[in-house]
Amino acid sequence: MDKTQVMVYFSLYGDAFPIDDVTGKLGVTPTEAYKKDDLIPNRSTVCYRKETSWDLGTGYQVSLDVNNQFQQIIDKLQNKSLIINDIKEAYTLECKFFIAVIIKEGNTPALYLDKDIIKFAANIEAEIDVDLYASPY
Repeated sequence: MDKTQVMVYFSLYGDAFPIDDVTGKLGVTPTEAYKKDDLIPNRSTVCYRKETSWDLGTGYQVSLDVNNQFQQIIDKLQNKSLIINDIKEAYTLECKFFIAVIIKEGNTPALYLDKDIIKFAANIEAEIDVDLYASPY
């Protein structure tokens, strides 16, 4: 039986910037990173990245509470809001949290953000993007 899955990731993105420098300053290894003009793999047509990005994500996990995955990311970045803001200013970057939910058999997860998540996102001026993929049930 397929189960509902949730993925959360944080992205620092912008024009060209040194990914290794961001990794060093944060002391966290990204789960994915790419540079502007890199070829996007596994596409039927040739496409290139339009920006550079440093991402930290959970990957898809079976879950019925988005906060569980969100907290995994926050735990790694919680005390780094000043560093994130310095990096954003130094390289003119933006940041965003992405939430992706694959809903199976109508089992929708709790989709709320607790005050600590909201406070952290506000401190680093991060946007929050939610994508829902509902399979028929």
